[in-house]
Amino acid sequence: MSEWLNINGARILPDYLSRPEQESLVEELRELARIAPFRRLKTPSGKQMSVRTTAAGHFGWSSDARGYRYDAKQSDGSNWPPIPTRLLDMWDELASTIRKPQSCLINYYGESTKMGMHQDKDEDDFTQPVLSLSLGDEALFRVGGRKRSDKTASVWLRSGDVAILDGNARMAYHGIERTRFGSSRLLKDGGRLNLTLRVVT
Repeated sequence: MSEWLNINGARILPDYLSRPEQESLVEELRELARIAPFRRLKTPSGKQMSVRTTAAGHFGWSSDARGYRYDAKQSDGSNWPPIPTRLLDMWDELASTIRKPQSCLINYYGESTKMGMHQDKDEDDFTQPVLSLSLGDEALFRVGGRKRSDKTASVWLRSGDVAILDGNARMAYHGIERTRFGSSRLLKDGGRLNLTLRVVT
């Protein structure tokens, strides 16, 4: 296994998943998306997000005029699909907690898609880590501190890389500056998937 990198407190583990493991997981995610289709959510101010989103687990993440939140049901009233076993195994191996993830937020980044600097603060317990896995195109991951004005550092995340925000970095501002569309052939139509495991309650 590769060595951990430290980027402004965020821990990055390159090449965690092999190419065959990535391909197997992508096939599983295709089936998952048939149960919970990707959506383009809107911010509370009404701006449409550039990423497309779905989820797995006990909760899915939502955003609309009512605000940011976790929902126990999809908009049609159905349950979210279960979190893939390989992701639960990853959590058990890498996350520094005995609690299990309750939600896996899945964001798809297409061409020219990015994610502004933000904190993950819709959960109830900030002592629990946020663990994410990158699949597909490379993305420039930017990490700051607890204040928007804090200095930032950036690193390119490749397919199969893991990033963890925990400890002092749990509430760090972070985002995706840009992606290198077409830098990976993992996804049939290109783009990037980011799978984020979280404890919600």
